[in-house]
Amino acid sequence: MHSKEEFQLGLTTEVFGRSLLVFETIDSTNTYAKTLAGKGAEEGTVVLADSQTSGRGRFGRTWFAEPEDSLLFTIIIRPTFSTDKIGLLPFFAAAGIALAVETATGLKCECKWPNDILVHEKKNCGILMESSFQNNRLEYAIIGIGLNVNQLNFSGNLQDRATSLRKECGIEFDRRKIFCQIMSSMESLYTDVSRGNFDTVLMEWKARAAIFGKQIRLAQTANVIEGIAVALADDGGLIVKTGSGRRVFHAGDVTMEQ
Repeated sequence: MHSKEEFQLGLTTEVFGRSLLVFETIDSTNTYAKTLAGKGAEEGTVVLADSQTSGRGRFGRTWFAEPEDSLLFTIIIRPTFSTDKIGLLPFFAAAGIALAVETATGLKCECKWPNDILVHEKKNCGILMESSFQNNRLEYAIIGIGLNVNQLNFSGNLQDRATSLRKECGIEFDRRKIFCQIMSSMESLYTDVSRGNFDTVLMEWKARAAIFGKQIRLAQTANVIEGIAVALADDGGLIVKTGSGRRVFHAGDVTMEQ
């Protein structure tokens, strides 16, 4: 278990990660960060844990990670842009993490809509964003990140669908260095993002997206939609050309048909 000081060693940011809380075990970094944010925690505050007893993914799924093998953390941000931009924040996180992973490892990342990162077509990182509004204004957003760094074993069907930096590169990585690189990459993008300018983020994300122009299946709770992924909508939704015309989707699990 590394200390707060050890995780911050080598940190070059001015805001992101400067306020850092480190736990050996916690129920959920998102849950704890949400409480802190509601009490006025400063922007850039990070809650990091070696393991979570109730880690969450999208749609309430459980996020499983071996203790001390992954990076599990949540960052609090307080952007000033209008609420119609909120759906673009996962792209900001994905672009920042992809840039950091590529810089630290030399691997090529793929950004999967809406908020996963793949390496060699296997999931390497998941992102879970939650936000709070007050008087129709964004009060804060928290971005939860689970990055598989050194994990070698995955349970059940995840063995064929998930991967880690160590599995892909064949070497063990220092999680502290990866964390500092992620903080640096995200902060460099946040200067524009905080004002509502997502041009660079979307450019970086689209450069790593393999979905556009491809036949896809988009699974939602009650149905499955088939069509061709065309583009991103202004709010981050996925525009899909279906048999009944173009439709915009804001949630779902996407798979590309071979």
